[in-house]
Amino acid sequence: MTMTNILLILILSIAIFLLLFSLFFYSKLNKKSSKKTKISNFYIPLLKEQEFNPDISTDNWDLHKLRLEKFRRSQYKGLTFFVSSQNRIYYLSEEGHKVYC
Repeated sequence: MTMTNILLILILSIAIFLLLFSLFFYSKLNKKSSKKTKISNFYIPLLKEQEFNPDISTDNWDLHKLRLEKFRRSQYKGLTFFVSSQNRIYYLSEEGHKVYC
């Protein structure tokens, strides 16, 4: 083999090595960036967290009743309900008046 053939093989093998090396790191970089973009749009509190925090809104009627008994207030479907001293359930209107249920 001549010196030219050896040099040509060496340059070709370096080029192939660089191509494979760049493809490997490009795929690793792509995987990392795709993992970073997965963001949850909303937060759903756990049932236990909802049970012990009456200020978290719930759609669960049974949980709402349980929190009213325990904390004397509970947020149900975005509206906060309270229990009066006479054990009557009410919420506050926009004007601040008590509306009994």
